[in-house]
Amino acid sequence: MTERSCSVTIDGIAVTVPAGASVVAAIVTAGMQCTRRSVTGQRRFALCGMGRCQECRVTVDGQAQVLACRTACRDGMQVLTGAQP
Repeated sequence: MTERSCSVTIDGIAVTVPAGASVVAAIVTAGMQCTRRSVTGQRRFALCGMGRCQECRVTVDGQAQVLACRTACRDGMQVLTGAQP
């Protein structure tokens, strides 16, 4: 039997999403709209949804520069975004 949902933590906020949902979907579910900060400190978010723009880079389970739009959520996943300055 496969899992129908999974629990992930986005910047300390626990959310439940359908198993296999993208990390971007989990970030939106957490009520956030920032994946990283530009070199000048501007908030950025996923733009293209297919990995070309690179705006959705986050840290997943300690691994930096992961594309949130192309990464499926797994139960217990820890995601850090650039939402905090």
